[in-house]
Amino acid sequence: MRIALASDHAGFIFRRAISFELGSQGHAIEDFGCPSEDAADLVDFVAPAAEALGKGRFDFGIFIDGAGYGPGMIANFFHGVFAAVANDPVAARLAREHGGANALCLGTKVAGELVLRETVKAFLAAEPLPGKYQERREKVRAVAERQRVGPMFRKRAVVTVDDLKEAVLQRQPLIIDRDTVVTPSVLEAVRSLRP
Repeated sequence: MRIALASDHAGFIFRRAISFELGSQGHAIEDFGCPSEDAADLVDFVAPAAEALGKGRFDFGIFIDGAGYGPGMIANFFHGVFAAVANDPVAARLAREHGGANALCLGTKVAGELVLRETVKAFLAAEPLPGKYQERREKVRAVAERQRVGPMFRKRAVVTVDDLKEAVLQRQPLIIDRDTVVTPSVLEAVRSLRP
């Protein structure tokens, strides 16, 4: 499996340990940092890792801080990332089986190293369940698609000179709203119609 790892200073030691362990098991690991136990901003490391996960460069992400909630909030902003905070093996397994999570967010201040290791193992071993869980995951993804498309990414209609001619010839209204882009040639044609 291809796995992206990232943490802040609170997750530094565990991230290094799990990186070594997963690498020795044959997984392809990319460690996005942080570089040491010195104070570091979580977003600087989790954001690039989550973005790469969302773009398909990795199968999974494991993001670590003191509680797990920070990386979860950051990672879930990225298209294609479904991050779950799970600080025990049962929650991690269910996050994969029921929710189809592709990112696991852990907190080193919430659970000890042994529990976190078992949590990672349970997450990576689990498979999404079929049936009603698949239907639920599809609904969640549909909501994510609608909500993650902001106003500046909204699809826009473009009105061309051909559209204008068609509307005039067929005596049909040409509806232009705030999401419509009008080409310069249309503006010029409309201006030339004015007396």
